[in-house]
This record gives sequence, structure tokens and C-alpha cells, in this order.
Amino acid sequence: MSRICAQLDDQVAAFRGRTLADTSYPYVFLDATYCKARVDRQVVSQAVVVAIGVRADGHREVLGVDVGDSENGAFWTGFLRSLKARGLSGVRLVIADAHLGLAQAVKTVFLGAGVQRCRVHFMRNVLATVPKANAEMVAAAIRTIFAQPDAHAVREQFDTIAAMLGRQFPKVQALLENAREELLAFTAFPVGHWKKVWSTNRLERLNKEIKRRCDVVGVFPNPAALLRLAGAVLVEQHDEWQVGDRRYLSEGSMTALTVIPGKDNALPATAMLTAS
Repeated sequence: MSRICAQLDDQVAAFRGRTLADTSYPYVFLDATYCKARVDRQVVSQAVVVAIGVRADGHREVLGVDVGDSENGAFWTGFLRSLKARGLSGVRLVIADAHLGLAQAVKTVFLGAGVQRCRVHFMRNVLATVPKANAEMVAAAIRTIFAQPDAHAVREQFDTIAAMLGRQFPKVQALLENAREELLAFTAFPVGHWKKVWSTNRLERLNKEIKRRCDVVGVFPNPAALLRLAGAVLVEQHDEWQVGDRRYLSEGSMTALTVIPGKDNALPATAMLTAS
């Protein structure tokens, strides 16, 4: 068993340390799932934080994984810096839930990148503040914001819905107004990408698989053991994506991203030539 664990540790370590400098990743998704592990002789909840990226050619990769406290800004900063140290570049938009300290960490590590707050997580937060009898009406109203054909229409509808709901649910209006910029960050990107970048749904499916595997163990003896299993699951998923022909976003649509020469969030020279 020790030999098997050592082999897994080597495999996961190599995967977590591989270079990311061969291409750029305009879109990065971050999310966390929670599992139990022993820390200082106590059973505590530990976050398994996963990052996946969409390359300039539209394919997906698992970029990294770590175990720690996802509500700690220092943890997010350290995690993002570890990805950047491995060569992660070209980040234009980070899609995630509203984890404490995450937005600031993104601004610190990836200068110029935007943060898209997951609309699904946000909707859950909103519905928790309204009576169940009104939940479907509120949800339907907010969904109309995302059903608009262009960025201008999205922002106009946002103002309309926030004001309308505010008459009956002032807390909902406050939540909308406070989340406005991060909730609508997707509008700065190609319309064809919107449905793929305004939530972390695709990453949540991967997290559910990690959770399913971890539930078999129950309580891990330490965070390293949790990282070993989660890392092995992610290596499998990463390899499946690499051998598959299906792209997350078409290569042609990726060239529609605005290029800002000389900045860290610019696409590589080959993509710039294609886009022009």
C-alpha cells in the first residue's frame, strides 16, 4: 500500500508541477468542494480547490488542485501565484463563486483580468433571502437578465429587474447592485461564449466526482491523503480531455477575443495572427 501511495504521490506531484507556459488560457474556472480530514488531531472540513482553464485553441485542461481554506484570501493568492509561477498567462476572465479574498487575489496576481461571479451560486444566495412562495417569480425575473442579445440590453434589463424586485424585496436589490460588476463581467466577451463562462457548472460536475470518490473514504487521515485522491481523479479527467476531439469553445470563436498587445492577458502571437 505504501508503494502504491508513493507512486500516486509522484504522479500527482508531476501533474501539479507541469509547465503551463506552452499556451495561454483566456478563461480560468475556480471552484471548491469540501471533504473531511484530520488536522492537528481534529476532524475538520477542508476545501479541495480546483482550477481548470480554456486554452487559446478552445480545449480544456485541469490546471491545478490544492487543499486548504477556501475562505482565506492568502490561500487564494498563494494558489494563483503557484499557477502563474508554472507559466499560466493570458488570463482574461476568472469564473468563480464569491469566495472571501478571491477577487482581490485575482487582481493582485493576474493584472487586468476580470472576475465573473457564478450566476448559479448567486441565484442560490438570492433565493435564500426570499419566501419560498416568491422564489420562482424572483428566479424567473433574474433569468431574463441573462436572456438578452447583447451587452447593452443585459445592463438595461439588470437595472429594470433590480428596481422592480427592490419594491418588494429590498435585500434582493441590494444583492444585485453589490454584485453588478462581477455578475455581468461576461458581457465584455464574445456573445457566443456567454453560456460557457457565466457559471462554474461544468467545474461543479467535476467536483461532484471528486466528492463521490472521497465519500467512500469518509475522513482522510491528513490533507495530503485527500490531495492524493483528488489529484488522481483530476489526472484522469485531464487525460480524457486531452485525447478527446471535442473543444469547450471553438477555435474560431476564441480568435474573437480582444487582444491587448504587450499585456499579460494578451493571446499568444499565433492567436493574434489568426485573429487578424
